[in-house]
Amino acid sequence: MPPATHLLYLHGFRSSPQSAKASQMARRVAERHPGVEWWCPQLPPSPRDAIDLVMRGIAGWPRASMAVVGSSLGGFYATYVTGMTRCRAVLLNPAVHPARDLARHIGDQTLWHDPAEHFYFRPEYIDQLRTLDVGPLTRPERVLAIVAKGDEVLDWREMSARYPGSRVKLLEGGDHALSDFERHHLDDVIAFLDLR
Repeated sequence: MPPATHLLYLHGFRSSPQSAKASQMARRVAERHPGVEWWCPQLPPSPRDAIDLVMRGIAGWPRASMAVVGSSLGGFYATYVTGMTRCRAVLLNPAVHPARDLARHIGDQTLWHDPAEHFYFRPEYIDQLRTLDVGPLTRPERVLAIVAKGDEVLDWREMSARYPGSRVKLLEGGDHALSDFERHHLDDVIAFLDLR
């Protein structure tokens, strides 16, 4: 595959483009890969609206040289994107059963990075998540999953089992946020994506 010229970053539930990992990646791309088109949209709470926004935004991107990175719920969305486009993908502690796991979060929610920002997670969003499950990937070798056994939110066994045929970097400790992302994982992500 040619080097990546377009890079999409998808944040997680209750997160935003201001998250630590998104900010660290944006900075690295700007400093060392200024020719790469970077897009990290604020995703709406509705999974259907989120995917509509993403798929419209990348409609003109070259499939062979685009890539996606997704964290947590963004990893589930990134799995959908790579399932539809067969582009390279890096998944950071990806949610693999969000319809099940987010059912208990229906109701008023706040953003991690700005508790003054509220949104309402609606019951119908659970069905929307179910429809976005793409099943087994046709090009699993184009996926790198970074999975922390110390993830306090998601089960590492489910995450690593979801991506047979993909490269899985299984961390002995770590946490859901991958707090050591910039120090220990960012270089691996950039190398796997082969940014121009």
